[in-house]
Amino acid sequence: MMITDDQKAKLTHLASELVNQENARILVEPQDRSTGYWFGGGNVIQDRDGSILIAGRYRNYGDSRTGVGAGERGLELAIFRAPDVNSEFEKIVSFTKADLAHSGMNIVSIEGVALHLTPDGIELFISTEKDAKYPERIADFQKPGAGVWSIDHIQAGRVEDLSPSNIKEIVSFDSDNPERLHCKDPWVFDLDNGDLALGYCTHPFTWSSSGTALKVRKVGSDSYEQVTKDLLRRGPVWDIAAARVTERLKVPNVGAFSGESGLSLYFYDGAECLRQLDENPTAVSRPRGWSCEEIGGIAVGNDRDLSSIESISVEGPLFVSPNGTGCSRYVATLVTDEGIFANWQQSQDDLSQPLVGNFLPMDRVVEILS
Repeated sequence: MMITDDQKAKLTHLASELVNQENARILVEPQDRSTGYWFGGGNVIQDRDGSILIAGRYRNYGDSRTGVGAGERGLELAIFRAPDVNSEFEKIVSFTKADLAHSGMNIVSIEGVALHLTPDGIELFISTEKDAKYPERIADFQKPGAGVWSIDHIQAGRVEDLSPSNIKEIVSFDSDNPERLHCKDPWVFDLDNGDLALGYCTHPFTWSSSGTALKVRKVGSDSYEQVTKDLLRRGPVWDIAAARVTERLKVPNVGAFSGESGLSLYFYDGAECLRQLDENPTAVSRPRGWSCEEIGGIAVGNDRDLSSIESISVEGPLFVSPNGTGCSRYVATLVTDEGIFANWQQSQDDLSQPLVGNFLPMDRVVEILS
């Protein structure tokens, strides 16, 4: 894909002002202000009445390897509503792990979620860690009490009527490809032809990395066709262990992008390692990111080819919290007539990760891209 250095610089500038670490305000607090507690991992959409809906999950400190069941870790899926991006958000829908259990499997942890408006209603994509077993040939790699991630789906006429009564699995454990066994953290967007793109994170059975896959649901279909299992190649530097896409933002056709139909900006979480590493005291100190404390970057792609996208944050991350561990992850965006609203999980000095947000007016968006 051809993109100029000037265009890369403008997209980087736009993303930096949108996911502004200093200007962010707290939207949803975690259930405790301490390490391991956060709210996020979801998305933001505008309902038909113009109000703003945020979906995510509460995560409390806990370890799935201990078989925490209905207790800690990812314990609640919640949906919030506000009349506009500047107002307070109020919880309107909530599901527990017990609520989301189905097909004879209990839920160990609720993971990332995504809301999406349909022509006649609303749908919710839900990823969970289920108490399923690894395939026999790799069974020895499964940690005691740990499960396997997959993605489910529910739908209703309106958000308040969403219910697990019609829950079904749409992205199963990838047992045929154990290097991408676990599937979680869905994110969705509409294509110009009406098809739906469904992206999600993958992990191997060894839990040694994370990547991004993508499926497409064609108009009128209930099935999802695999487009790629490697949408974004993990990089050589800060994102060598993780490259998890969480959002796609269509680039406005203005300024340096006039006539660039179909160009999209992607936000992704990266990490240099899955476990925290000790730095050499004589080396350059830098944010590294690790599992559950990822940092962020951007990539670019063309909607005419959803098989791959290209990072433009090659040498280092773009999004690092000024507080705590530096973690800044799970970016989600909403484009309105007035501007672009972004939210993400941001580490605090107490090591919790509330959901924070920032609004960038549309005239500023146009100015940056022109």
